[in-house]
Order: sequence, then structure tokens, then C-alpha cells
Amino acid sequence: MPRTVEQQNEDRESGAPAASRRRAASPGVATALGFGAILLWSTLATLTTLKGASVPPFQTTAITFAIGGLVLLAFAVLTGRWRSLAPDPRGFALALYGLFAYHALYFAALRLAPAAQANLIASLWALLTVLMSGLLPGHRLRPRHVAAALIGLAAAGMLVRDSGSIATSGTTHLIGLALALACAFVWASYSVLSRLVAAIPSESLALPCLATAGLALVCNLVFEGWQQPSGELVWLALVLLGLGPVGAAFLLWDIGMKHGHIATLGVLAYASPVISTLLLVLLGLAEPSVVLAAACLMMVVAAVIAVRGE
Repeated sequence: MPRTVEQQNEDRESGAPAASRRRAASPGVATALGFGAILLWSTLATLTTLKGASVPPFQTTAITFAIGGLVLLAFAVLTGRWRSLAPDPRGFALALYGLFAYHALYFAALRLAPAAQANLIASLWALLTVLMSGLLPGHRLRPRHVAAALIGLAAAGMLVRDSGSIATSGTTHLIGLALALACAFVWASYSVLSRLVAAIPSESLALPCLATAGLALVCNLVFEGWQQPSGELVWLALVLLGLGPVGAAFLLWDIGMKHGHIATLGVLAYASPVISTLLLVLLGLAEPSVVLAAACLMMVVAAVIAVRGE
């Protein structure tokens, strides 16, 4: 099917090579793929907790992104779309910001704070994405967005207060929760800004992933020091992190956000912290509590209010 003038203009503006262009997935298929990313992200906190604290945050980022980048690289080559790997400078810089900063902060947060609380606060990125989208051309902030933000912040406040009775490491857990909130802002801003480079092929994320791994390795050697992962469980968790939530999920989410139903994915994104928290509790990695259940419910309510009528 010949491409329209608008589509051709988008390709020129994005800098995407001609050989990398293809017919976009249908909205239904793209939305299903985006939900696949959400399901993979639901395992992030569990796998990170199973990995334990023996592997420092920057080292974890380096190992998992090396695996994830190779997965995306192999996918592009095996599907004959290796030309799509060529990064656009804007897209490369934005991806490096989102991928490196978010995950370095996330892994540090789960190392310092209770896993369930830190994970739920980090999941506020979904709500913040809705709020920040009002800054995009053609979008505006509505009263329901403000109401949803207040509910989400109230849920986060409950978790911060509740974690004070659990943690025994002084202010360390509060620092971890602050890092979790920071990574929520990073991922939300990355997601919103990615709309401005939507025509860039999703496979181009492979090189930013590998660059993130290299940058994390440098930070590890300078600030942490390499710690040899010990035990089959630790290595299994690292490999699964790289294959799923720090690998394939990025490709699936990128396709979903560019070609799927964004409002639907916005609602479905709040399934991730709920599923994630349930996994932590079922595996005995987090203690069930009324506050935790209430916070999950409040975040789901906030998400539904935020995207209602979108």
C-alpha cells in the first residue's frame, strides 16, 4: 500500500532509514503486545528480590541490559530488520536517559526499601504518564487527572508511613522509597517524550540497551566494585530479568505505545503493580497487609479515573 504524504513526512522527521519502514501492526495486535510488556514487568520486583542484595544496582543494570540488548539485536537480525538498528540521535539520547536512569534507580530502591512498597511507588509512572501527557500538543490536563494524581499520591503516602513500622535500618528505607518515586518520574517523562519520536523503529532500542549496559558497568567499577554473582538462583534471576522485563518488554511496549490503544494500555498498566505485589506475597517475599491491599486498590481506582473518557 503506498504511503501517505503524512507518513512520509513522519519518516523524514524521525530520520528512520527507508529500509526500516514497514506496515504498522493493527491496533488490536499492538495493544495485545503492549499488555505482554505489562505482564513481563509484573515479574520485575520478584526477580530483583530473588536476585538478592549481593549484586549491586549498577552491576545488575549492566548484566541485565547486556542480555536484553543482545535479545533485541538478535530479534532484529533474525527478522531481517537489521537496518532498523541504526539509532536516531534524538531517540538514542532519550532511550539512554529512560533506560539507564530508571533501572539504576529502581534496582537501588529495591535494595534499600521493602520490595512491595518500593515497587508500588515506582509504579506511579503509569499515572504520571497520563498527567504529563497534558503537556503534549493536542492534549490538556483535566480535573479528573488531578483527582487521580491526589489518590495516587495518597496511596504512596500510606506506603511510606506503613514502611516505617517495617524497616529497621533507620532512614535507609526512606531513601529507597525516594529513589522509587524518582524512577517513576524518569519513566513517565521518557514515555511521554517518546511520543515525539514515534516514527523511529522499535528495534533501534537494541543499541541504547547495550550502551546502558556499558555505562552501568563503568559506574559499577567506579562506585561499587564488581561482585561475582554466587548461586544458581542469582544467575537464573539475572538471566530472566534480561530476557523478559529488561529485554523483550521494551520492544513490546514500544510497539504498543506507537500503534495500539494508549488509553487501554494506560488502564492495563495498573495491573502490573497489583500482579507484582501478589507475586511477592505468594512467594513469601513480602508480608500481606491491609495497607498494602488498600494501596493497590487506590492505585487501580486512580488509573481508571485518569483515563476515563480518553
